[in-house]
Formats: sequence, structure tokens, C-alpha cells
Amino acid sequence: MSPIVDLIDVHKSYGMVEVLKGVTFSVNKGEVAAIIGQSGSGKSTALRCMDRLETIQGGTLEVCGHRLHTPNPDLKALRRDVGIVFQSYNLYPHLTVEENVTLALRLVRRLGKAEARERAADVLKKVGMLEKLTVYPEQLSGGQQQRVAIARGLAMEPELMLFDEVTSALDPQLTGEVLRVMEQLASEGMTMVLVTHEMSFARKVADKVIYMRNGRVHEMGTSEILRSPETKELGEFIAEATDA
Repeated sequence: MSPIVDLIDVHKSYGMVEVLKGVTFSVNKGEVAAIIGQSGSGKSTALRCMDRLETIQGGTLEVCGHRLHTPNPDLKALRRDVGIVFQSYNLYPHLTVEENVTLALRLVRRLGKAEARERAADVLKKVGMLEKLTVYPEQLSGGQQQRVAIARGLAMEPELMLFDEVTSALDPQLTGEVLRVMEQLASEGMTMVLVTHEMSFARKVADKVIYMRNGRVHEMGTSEILRSPETKELGEFIAEATDA
């Protein structure tokens, strides 16, 4: 079975600054992969390349069967197969929770109003936000807004979910709310790639951990590498993350 995410010798630069310097890793269907590393290591850039929010300059990148290293991939089809949630929730402030979730279902999936509302109710129930159907984002806490953002991604029934530091702007209590939703998704077999600084969460749910350093994959393995790192650099990173 071919991987659902496959990066081979991926390079990405911004002007003269090379951010990804030959990144290679893969993620299989049903796996949870955690990308960790210091700020500036290239982890979020790698994630953004998987949704073609960034284009690569070298190597090959395939996601859900889409060849993203080619000049003109079908981005509409890609976005149907891949959901992405960011640190900033990116909810539309003038739309209710239900309207935020149903918008893409109506415009992209072409669902009728009743079917879109039914699917929105299903995913909002999954993330514990069904009772907030009619409220606006400004009436929600950060953790609640992030759970709505996750529901919006899930509503599209993607093959893959990408999470970019989704808890970094939240306090510990709200972080716990969001991580519990992600843990539930993992237990249900959702394929996920997440950039995270939550080491305990990565140890608990990740099938694969990818430690990036200076634009390269420095160490990779099961979550066991977070307990017994092979390189001094990963050991130091874990110690710093734990102390923080």
C-alpha cells in the first residue's frame, strides 16, 4: 500500500533562504505523525507544502494521490481530500458556528442545505460543540473556536487531517479540550500529521515522530524516540520542551 503522504528529498526556499533542505518521510493511512522541532526548523513549512499552500522547488511530494511537485495539481480535489487546522482559528466572524461549518460543504461539496446542516450537526457533536450551533465565534473561548475549526475540517470527510500548532495560543485548560478531540480522532483511525510542541501528547498518540532540525529530518521513529532519543540534539530538545 502506497503512503498517503510521501516526501522525497523535498526542498523549499524563500528567496536565498533554504527552509527545507532535502526532507524525506512518509505517512501511511491510519497513522498519526507528529513533527517536532525548534522554531525555524521547517516543520510548519513542510506541513503547509502538504496542502500546496507552499510550492516546493525540488524533490517529489505526493499527498492522497495528488502529485504536488507538478506544475498544476488539482487543488480543488486536493482540498476535498485534505483538511487543515491552523494555530489561528480562521473562522468567519460574521457567520454562526453552523454557517462556518456548512459553508464549504455547500460551495465545494455542493450539498443541499438540509444535508449540510445534518453533517455539521454530526461533526459538531463529535467535538462537543453541538450546543453552540447558533452562536458567533466572538462568543466562544479559544478552545471552543479551535474545536469548531476542527469540525469544519472533518465535515469535508477528508482522507487526511493536518494540524499546525493548534494549541500553541491556548492556555492549559483549553489545550486539554482540543487535545482530547484530536486523541479521539486518532483512536477512530483518522490519518493525521501534526506539528506540535506537546511532547506528552505526541508520546501518547503518535505512531511516528519526525524531529526536524535546520531544515532536515534529524531523527525519526516511533514515539519511543521521545523516551530514548538516539541523538544528543533530540535529547536536548525534549529536555527544553519538558522544562517549558
